[in-house]
Amino acid sequence: MVELIGNVKLNKQFYSGVDEYSDGDIEKEILELVKKESDVLKILKEDNRWPVLYHLSPERHNILEWYPFDKDAEVLEVGAGCGAVTGAICKKVKSVTCNDLSLTRSSINAYRNKEFDNLEIMVGNFNHVKFEKKYDYITLIGVLEYAGYYTEGNNPFVDFLKNIKQYLKEDGKVLIAIENKFGLKYWAGFREDHIGDYFVGLENYEGVSQKVRTFSKDELKDIFEEAGYSNYSFYYPYPDYKFPKQIFSDEYLPNEEDIEFSREVYDNNRMKLFNETRVLKNIVKNKKFDFFSNSFFIEISR
Repeated sequence: MVELIGNVKLNKQFYSGVDEYSDGDIEKEILELVKKESDVLKILKEDNRWPVLYHLSPERHNILEWYPFDKDAEVLEVGAGCGAVTGAICKKVKSVTCNDLSLTRSSINAYRNKEFDNLEIMVGNFNHVKFEKKYDYITLIGVLEYAGYYTEGNNPFVDFLKNIKQYLKEDGKVLIAIENKFGLKYWAGFREDHIGDYFVGLENYEGVSQKVRTFSKDELKDIFEEAGYSNYSFYYPYPDYKFPKQIFSDEYLPNEEDIEFSREVYDNNRMKLFNETRVLKNIVKNKKFDFFSNSFFIEISR
């Protein structure tokens, strides 16, 4: 049930035998790549496909590398996927327990981080895995928006955050990264990240059958408070939480000279509707950057 990959424990006790979430055969290719080569920069130099960049880029670490984790902390990373941020956490804390639905993704995570002896990866649906401790931090990086698929109830996003409390210490913190449905890039002609269509988040997902959802800052506050988290701090990764180059806070929001609109599109085509940098500078000038931020990083606690 437990496989040792390098120093990493890959625990398959709760694995259903089926990868319930997958990007397809490309994940098997990525697994073979990391088995043969531990240096992801060498892989990226030779393979410029979007899924390879998305899953393996060290720039993904930026969302958590700055965060002041307690060095003696125990961390639960929910929805760890291919380990986009796992290594960044392992370097900063005492121990990391990862959870993901997919054995393929968990195996990629294990091989790329096999040097860490403070890492265990639990494969299986979060709702079925039995964790034996409470944690100082629980990370949900690109996870909360999918709660509708894996949590039953009329309000799965609230219920999911309630459910994870059983594994959070009384003074523990939950760290969340998620897109903002009112992000400027969506007004400017980028497709919604999950659905792949234009403007569906701005239209509040009307007529969309998929259960994935993103939220505005105020909607997230309402979700947190209903779930029993009374303390929260918002941060604003730019251009987004996936490949952040800058991270702002309510204590330090950008000035007009701090920022230019990021036009990079790696995974899809887009429209260009206006001069995005001019609009962004106008938004900053009028102190609305938090409303139009493409993504949020949020620290919440009881």
